[in-house]
Amino acid sequence: MARGYKTRVKDSSDSNPSPETAVQKGVDTMFGGQGTVIRILLALSFSHLLNDTLQSLLPALYPLFKNSFHLSFTQVGLITLTYQSTASLLQPVIGSVTDRHPQPFSLAVGMGCTLLGLACLSMAGSFHLILVSSALIGLGSSVFHPEASRVAHMAAGSRHGFAQALFQVGGNLGSSFGPLLAALIIVPNGQSSILAFTALALLGIVVLARVGRWYRANLSGVRKRPPPVARSGALSRRRVACAIGLLLILVFSKYFYLVSLTNYYTFFLIHKFGLSVRNSQLALFVFLFAVAAGTIVGGPVGDRFGRKYVIWFSILGVAPFSLILPHVGLGATIVLSVFIGAILASAFSAILVYAQELVPGKVGLMAGLFFGFAFGISGVASAALGSLADRTGITFVFEVCGFLPLIGLIAAFLPDIGRHRARAG
Repeated sequence: MARGYKTRVKDSSDSNPSPETAVQKGVDTMFGGQGTVIRILLALSFSHLLNDTLQSLLPALYPLFKNSFHLSFTQVGLITLTYQSTASLLQPVIGSVTDRHPQPFSLAVGMGCTLLGLACLSMAGSFHLILVSSALIGLGSSVFHPEASRVAHMAAGSRHGFAQALFQVGGNLGSSFGPLLAALIIVPNGQSSILAFTALALLGIVVLARVGRWYRANLSGVRKRPPPVARSGALSRRRVACAIGLLLILVFSKYFYLVSLTNYYTFFLIHKFGLSVRNSQLALFVFLFAVAAGTIVGGPVGDRFGRKYVIWFSILGVAPFSLILPHVGLGATIVLSVFIGAILASAFSAILVYAQELVPGKVGLMAGLFFGFAFGISGVASAALGSLADRTGITFVFEVCGFLPLIGLIAAFLPDIGRHRARAG
């Protein structure tokens, strides 16, 4: 009786929405699409911006910690290893657990771990406390990414590519803001000024708590909804496993090449063209802006034309530019970096949604697997390319990495999920 009464009240509120609810639904329809909850996606994208801004502070502070605590490069590497271990290895585990036992407020808890890590980092008086702080910051990231990706999937309606792209663009912007804020605020004012950034974490907790309430209210409906792939028939386990393997190889090629630009592009410009540190940083921000712009394009295009083709183009399409880049002048290098950033960035949201469609009902696991793998590959690539640059020179690094996008050829072997659904149907 009570359950039927609650159902009737909900139906009544839907048929006679408040002015605020009507406006929100109108905005969702105008900018999102059928069933797309744009206000939740914007909240997730903003939270992703805050999260990745705070996460990217840590590597930007390595020079400060190295001088203050007289650290060796090996100890700096241990900080990276500690952060990457908790930020990448735990993501698939957390995603798998929350697939079975969703935790609507784990997003706010994850941001709370980041807040605690920043507070500890601002007061760390030894190398070991820096490691503990790094582990907490990485733990916050490992909780945030798979669950936030799941909520974006829930709020996407029929536009999963658009939703993941909008979510991802916030993270890309945040990654570019972190080093800039560190240079403007922390470097001039010292380690204790890290504490000021806990205000951003508090803001993130407030936003994510509101997202958590929406998540909890809509969870029962999502549980009852059968996955779209399941309704249309599923690929064999062998084909799914092969496709996941191909996607991981593509993520490897994308992030290995991306790290060569995000971590070593400034050194390349300084070495080859004699740019100042300031001008090389400006060129890096141009590249990072192109990455952010490209992120938002890939998702909607994948929704319309098929994710397989976006994945193929976004990685293989970079090859002509990446192969030419080490051999042209300064102006052409900057222009080519814009094309590279915009095209390459469109891949990840398409790859992630494609993987989630391959394995229906495992949204968190797939998000954790691919975010975690991307984080881990970035850490390995940074160390490997740094060692290669020490031995052969920075120009050789860019010449070798220019061939990595050619790995995008293997995207041709990915199954066409849309065609398979139509055949199964």
